[in-house]
Amino acid sequence: MNWDDVRVFLAVARAGQILSASRRLGLNHATVGRRLDALEGALGVRLFERRPGGCTLTGEGAAFLPAAERMEAEAQSARALVAETDLSLLGTVRIGAPDGFGTAFLAPRLKGLMERHPALVLQLVPVPRAFSLSRREADIAITVERPDQGRLVARKLVSYSLRAYAAKAYLARAGRPQRLEDLADHPLIGYVDDLLYSPSLQYAGEFSPGWQSRLEISSALGQMEAVAAGLGIGILHAFAAADRPDLEQVLPEREIRREYWLVYHESARGQARVQAVARYIAELVDEERARFG
Repeated sequence: MNWDDVRVFLAVARAGQILSASRRLGLNHATVGRRLDALEGALGVRLFERRPGGCTLTGEGAAFLPAAERMEAEAQSARALVAETDLSLLGTVRIGAPDGFGTAFLAPRLKGLMERHPALVLQLVPVPRAFSLSRREADIAITVERPDQGRLVARKLVSYSLRAYAAKAYLARAGRPQRLEDLADHPLIGYVDDLLYSPSLQYAGEFSPGWQSRLEISSALGQMEAVAAGLGIGILHAFAAADRPDLEQVLPEREIRREYWLVYHESARGQARVQAVARYIAELVDEERARFG
């Protein structure tokens, strides 16, 4: 069995398409197909159902995937042991994160990681509705719930709070709500319900049972910008709103609590570059834990 063929198998399994895998590997489409043929021939089984719309693992392919991932981890560890430089800290690490955490907190704080590992390429991407670590849509994910399916490693990063805010200029113009019932007299800003990727993000009704948004925005930072522009009152991440002197908390006795989890695939335990980034994110959160309330 040729390791290069196994590497191609992993790329196709994660991309779901031969064309996408060939782009990631820097190989042409035909070469990827031949490598898969060679591996299937060596194993004596069909690993994929190949269709025009993509490749789906067969039962034998799904059974082979964990072994292939263990081979990948061992190969990376071996390269690091024999190289003068830790080659496992070369390459790309993709971090999937909600925009509240990824954009407002993490992005401005990645300088230290870039300086510590100058050969790493970091990719920070928003977490979409359908997201798969198993298919390597990201190496590390920051989630708002602990995953309960798949071969994933998860650690709780931090609890965080969400509170109601308005622009100071808005409050000077429209007045400050003193009770939950007063929210009915103000335009409210919230999320687009059917675009939420996690039930835990449905927090408006938890904050106020009668909450009715007049302006719905699918991005947490978009909601914050709308609130800052004086369009109404919104429930924002307190750690992000703390950096905005133009915002002021309203109904301070009301608070929603949620959690961030750091998650990666089990096969990444032996990948030093992934572990280095995971440690760095955890260190950042530990250093600024008070910010999350």
